[in-house]
Amino acid sequence: MKLKTVCIGVAALAMSAIAISTAPSRSEDKKPYTIYLSNNFVGNDWRQQMERVATVSVNKGPLKGRVDLKIENVENTVQAQINSLNNIIRQKPDAILVDAGSDSALNPTIKKACDAGIVVISFDQVVTEPCAYAVASDWDRIPSVMAEWMATQLGGKGNIILDRGLAGAPISAQLQQGYEKVLAKYPDIKVVGYYNGNYALGPEQSGVAALLAANPKIDGIMTQGYGSGAIQALKDAGRPIVPVVGFSYNVAALTCAQTQGAKCILGSNPAYLSSEAIKLAVDILDTGKKPAERSISVKGDFVTTDPFESKLYPGTKMIKIAVGENAFPDQAPGLTLPITPDWVEITAAEAAGSK
Repeated sequence: MKLKTVCIGVAALAMSAIAISTAPSRSEDKKPYTIYLSNNFVGNDWRQQMERVATVSVNKGPLKGRVDLKIENVENTVQAQINSLNNIIRQKPDAILVDAGSDSALNPTIKKACDAGIVVISFDQVVTEPCAYAVASDWDRIPSVMAEWMATQLGGKGNIILDRGLAGAPISAQLQQGYEKVLAKYPDIKVVGYYNGNYALGPEQSGVAALLAANPKIDGIMTQGYGSGAIQALKDAGRPIVPVVGFSYNVAALTCAQTQGAKCILGSNPAYLSSEAIKLAVDILDTGKKPAERSISVKGDFVTTDPFESKLYPGTKMIKIAVGENAFPDQAPGLTLPITPDWVEITAAEAAGSK
């Protein structure tokens, strides 16, 4: 079932509500809401940052003192998350946030929580159960804008190589298709090679290096990962630095900023999706109002050396890379940028866990 998605800015979530429940408002109740975050996997930088910013966002700003947040990490199996969710439901919290191990296998358990009167919000890896809200990045917009940027940099002409991501991963196929759909509008841009970067620096660098050796003229590189591995491969091969598309890891932004002649655009799947899910849960609990659509798209900013005005998505926000302001030499390479939503100030140190 394909979900209809509506893009709603954070500040407008409450205003978008059209359906009002009979639940009484607790906006003036001093008792904090009990909210559980169920996470099926914690083995990468993004998931760890996601949990840190969730914790920070309920301890400062408008949500300070409003939420008793409990984070439950489980083994990366569907059954483990189902068991954990059943235990959470028995605690009768006000809301449950779920970064799901399956888009459908959790549905009966999610429905059980909804039937118990619990607000359920899936985020990042979302579920298809209609009673749960879904907060995620716009995976149609992200590759489209980045491919448009590449075409603009190349003046509509040149040879590029393209990352297929991780074999079998649905998001990898969606990103590849998104890139290629836009590039198809530019017949003078040729994809001369593909590689699988596997969302890791090593495979990205070796995959690009192999294609550089096989192609004497490369004008652009479109990754699904860091981009910094691609730039290092260009350096190692003694090749000119060409425009690179990647994702907004701290190491990528620093490499782009500190490499002479580098031009980059970095798309973002912000780790603060967890904070947005918490904010939405509190808005619903405070007002009793529900968003107009169950699927809510968060518009992450693009981080780039060369901002441009997207014609495909007018008004898309571009953040120019600036070392010390939005790229941090003293923080972890895997820190995901940007680090904070606009309704609370989360510092780089807080997001990285170095404070």
